[in-house]
Amino acid sequence: MKTRKPKRIIGMTDLVDFPDLGLFDIQAKVDTGAFTSALHCKDVRLVKSRLKTKLSFWLIDKTGLPARKFRSDDFSQRMIRNSFGVAELRYVITTRIVLFGRTIRAEFTLADREQLKNPVLLGRKLLRNRFIVDVAEKNLSYEAKIARKVYAASTQPASD
Repeated sequence: MKTRKPKRIIGMTDLVDFPDLGLFDIQAKVDTGAFTSALHCKDVRLVKSRLKTKLSFWLIDKTGLPARKFRSDDFSQRMIRNSFGVAELRYVITTRIVLFGRTIRAEFTLADREQLKNPVLLGRKLLRNRFIVDVAEKNLSYEAKIARKVYAASTQPASD
């Protein structure tokens, strides 16, 4: 019988890392009403070369850092119903996200979230069987990350 990892409590918002994209401490909102997770970006387009078609997009992390251009040849398209019930065709990428020190490969739709407070939305597909949501809490993964860094620093031997 396969044993499951215990579920962690995650708050309504958190600061998350995307190591593959070079994005760290990015504000994310947990949304149990959304099935798929979403990542804020602009200028999403297909770029055709002789060999392959790649997806090009600019990631904007809302921390004041300049937008950065990415290209991926590992993507798909899917119809996604937004919070207003309107279906739209979106590109989907798979990337790694780090929560509570755990690296998770997950799908993210690429969406313009400029008008929204949080550049990242964490949906049910990512949350399922991993987390329990406590809407009274926030930044629990980020606080655990800081605590791990403080602990690691305090256990380092002093150098002369």
